[in-house]
Amino acid sequence: MRFMMLVKADANTEAGVLPSKELLAAMGKFNEEMINAGVMLAGEGLQPSSKGARIAFSGGKRTVTDGPFPETKELVAGFWLIQVKSREEAIAWASRVPFADGEVIEIRQVFEASDFPADILPPEEAAREQAWRDEQQKKGR
Repeated sequence: MRFMMLVKADANTEAGVLPSKELLAAMGKFNEEMINAGVMLAGEGLQPSSKGARIAFSGGKRTVTDGPFPETKELVAGFWLIQVKSREEAIAWASRVPFADGEVIEIRQVFEASDFPADILPPEEAAREQAWRDEQQKKGR
């Protein structure tokens, strides 16, 4: 099972305030523990929403809105993508993140091809999707 651990944005992350040297070192150690345990697939911090954009889709039209975006509590500041055996294991890893005050992590399970019934995602398409993912993982993407 794959889970995404989402780090919620706050006023500091939206202002572009970088983490302290101590927090970066602790995060590096945490990431290394997950890598050594074979659970970490990816993990990155994100630039503030002022450097981003949103694309809204309506009736075949696309509308681009440049950041920043007003609702900080709805924004993501970073993520980890992990592969574990259960939701409980994902929670256990998220509980070990070296945050201290006010930070929030949301855990969301990633859909797998096997989660879709055959009438929505036929087996041959599911197999193609899985083969593509396996190939990307081998390439380190």
